[in-house]
Amino acid sequence: MKRAILFPIIPTLAMLSVLSACGSDEVTEATASDGVAGKQAAAMRSSELQSPVEITYRVIGTPIVGSPVAVDLKFRSTLGAMSYKVTYRVNDPTAMQLPEGQSETVSISPSSENEVVAQQVTVVPLREGRLYLNVAAVMESETGSMQTVTAVPVQVGPAKPRQIIENGTVTTDEDGNQIRSLPAKED
Repeated sequence: MKRAILFPIIPTLAMLSVLSACGSDEVTEATASDGVAGKQAAAMRSSELQSPVEITYRVIGTPIVGSPVAVDLKFRSTLGAMSYKVTYRVNDPTAMQLPEGQSETVSISPSSENEVVAQQVTVVPLREGRLYLNVAAVMESETGSMQTVTAVPVQVGPAKPRQIIENGTVTTDEDGNQIRSLPAKED
């Protein structure tokens, strides 16, 4: 009888000891040194996801097929005055391309901790529709690399209205709330 009770308790105790070690908020002196490593350690300790660079954008003017359009980009490092590289890429070269003079990689070295760095990129749309310029900011540190990626939408021509396809039947319950009933599919 004692053996039957003890077997479920042993795995439970082992799991609790592992979980208690995982929840530790202790940071060693090596990872919490001053500067960038300390901020990285604090970010790793918290449950919040934090990107190393905040990227904001604005498309200037109305994009037209075959005409260059400028995109204003602003970068702000969340980890201080640390250098990083920014790359610009277009996934579909038949839809949009970077002009020959436009560099695809730029190194940014902010002079102060909260400095906002502005860049302007030119793209040439080759068809109508929603096209995307991918912008990636990569920071290298002693602990590895961190990356922020943003897809900048460039709407060329009028945006087509989205068609919403309704499924099921809408009914109202006794409290006046709408309920959508979806039929079961039988094969």
